[in-house]
Amino acid sequence: LKVSYLTTEQFVNELINCIRRKQMDTFRMTFRGVDVLLLDDIQFIAGKERTQEEFFHTFNTLQSTGRQVVFTSDSRPADIPGLEERLRSRFLQGLLADIQPPDLETRCAILREKARAAGWELSEDVVLFIARRVQKNVRELEGCLNRTIAFAQLRTSRISVDVGRMALFELLPDER
Repeated sequence: LKVSYLTTEQFVNELINCIRRKQMDTFRMTFRGVDVLLLDDIQFIAGKERTQEEFFHTFNTLQSTGRQVVFTSDSRPADIPGLEERLRSRFLQGLLADIQPPDLETRCAILREKARAAGWELSEDVVLFIARRVQKNVRELEGCLNRTIAFAQLRTSRISVDVGRMALFELLPDER
């Protein structure tokens, strides 16, 4: 399969560059010729008329030929201001999946795996310390783990709850 993954910002920039270079055929062939188009943060096309126009035709072409369009958004289609109604209705005809932040058990598993991949073994109390304090998103969870590991390396000490508390002091309000 020919898969194209990019952020909506990259999609918009590619469109702008092709308009400037008068290469819209290239743009259309590139994005309408894939089997799967993956776009991150689709809400950023809201209010951009030309981008919405091109995306509408790209979406229709891919859908009518049995190919896939997958995108992410931090809002439901109905809640994106500035999104053309014809796009909103097409978005709503697909499968919508509301992905919530991971639960405690999943956050712990993510921390263990990320630590293991970095060559560290975390004790259960350290895993729980971080996982209980970082609940909203995986990037923040991974950032706190990386900061804790770096802090331990700089201090040439093993990772403990006390090391975690010192490393995350500025980031976690309840540790202040």
